[in-house]
Amino acid sequence: MRSGGMVLIVALWILLALAGTVLVFGRSMRVELLVSANGLASLKAEWIARGALQLVVSQVDSMDGDSILPGGDLTWEAVPLGEGYFWVISRGNEEGSGPVFGITDESAGINLNSATPEMIYMLPGMTDELAASIIDWRSSSEESTPGGAKSEYYLLLSPPYQCKSGPLETVEEVLLIKGASMDILFGEDGNRNGILDPNENDGSETAPPDNMDGILDRGIYDFVTVYSNHANVSGQNEDMVNVNGSDQAGLRELMGGIVDSARLSTIMNLARRGRPFQSVLDFYARTGLSMDEFERIAPNLTVGSRGRTLGLVNVNTAPREVLLCLPGLDEADVDTLMDYRASMDLTGRTNISWVAGALPLDKLSEAGGWMTARSYQFSADIVAVSGDGKAFRRYRAVIDGRSSPPLVISFQDITGLGWPLDSGIISNLKKGIAPGSALIN
Repeated sequence: MRSGGMVLIVALWILLALAGTVLVFGRSMRVELLVSANGLASLKAEWIARGALQLVVSQVDSMDGDSILPGGDLTWEAVPLGEGYFWVISRGNEEGSGPVFGITDESAGINLNSATPEMIYMLPGMTDELAASIIDWRSSSEESTPGGAKSEYYLLLSPPYQCKSGPLETVEEVLLIKGASMDILFGEDGNRNGILDPNENDGSETAPPDNMDGILDRGIYDFVTVYSNHANVSGQNEDMVNVNGSDQAGLRELMGGIVDSARLSTIMNLARRGRPFQSVLDFYARTGLSMDEFERIAPNLTVGSRGRTLGLVNVNTAPREVLLCLPGLDEADVDTLMDYRASMDLTGRTNISWVAGALPLDKLSEAGGWMTARSYQFSADIVAVSGDGKAFRRYRAVIDGRSSPPLVISFQDITGLGWPLDSGIISNLKKGIAPGSALIN
């Protein structure tokens, strides 16, 4: 009997151990299943983001010069793709109350690699010190400007590093420059979504610090770029006429069927004596063309090598804060420009001549050299989520459309900034509720 009891006790202990092993194994398998499911969701979100990128690239590639922004006739909010959805958040929201969806024009910002110190200083929240230091950072000169800094300053930091003395490659590179801060660059918009989130309007309770005024301070990030670069059409398009060229036969021929013969000689003389012109708007301002005449010939004019290719600002897409940085423009000029722009249809705005109807002649000559009505570089803030809401990815892509197919020059993972849209979207997806989606038109 004693032997049988011992066997029973041992058997019970073995059963207990086996049961525990089964429970531990089951829990382990459950964890593995969850990990696998999350991994699969993560892969789905990743490839949805890359699919969205290809759609953006295709829209940039389809630009024909008649569109203000690529993909303007498509929906970029809650677009279903595969087993999930994507959004493309635009920086086009001038009020900062967002969200706004679509592709962003990089030429809508001030290019930190080409803008004058005065233009950089006019950016919201900019300081004298940072403006001067940006100039020194990008300049190959060994001499620093007053208030700026070269390597002797940066080598005393911990850790030390050299002044780049070359162009900025990303806007975030500003944070390496003397006088820069997260507040100046990003303002209160810590997650860069253009929306005043609760944590961006609660004082110092949660990061980032803010003033609780109910208005989103976006810093300079939404108003600057390092990517805007235009193709020099002079010499690439046989239909273009260089108003600064020594051979004026092409210009005379172009205007011959448009300008009254009684005025043609006068305009040609003014064109000859007025060279060099800094822009086609400068040409208009100093040659006495009528608005109707200029509108008809402007698409065929170029100033050749005299024209800037780096850092031109697209007057069709630039926000007020950027237009105020252009040389010679005051608040009244910018208000008039924006009102005039709003009154026009999109097709008419692809011809730079519309600006001549909004600004005085002297302003056209001064600011016109920084203006364009076309763009070649675009960015897309892509947010992709799996259909079950278990994973999301966020990327900022920059696409250069000067070639076909367009070149993706940057695809930056910014998932670490967090989910940038309404948190209810994720919650609903986990419950099996789809977002208010719209199919691509």
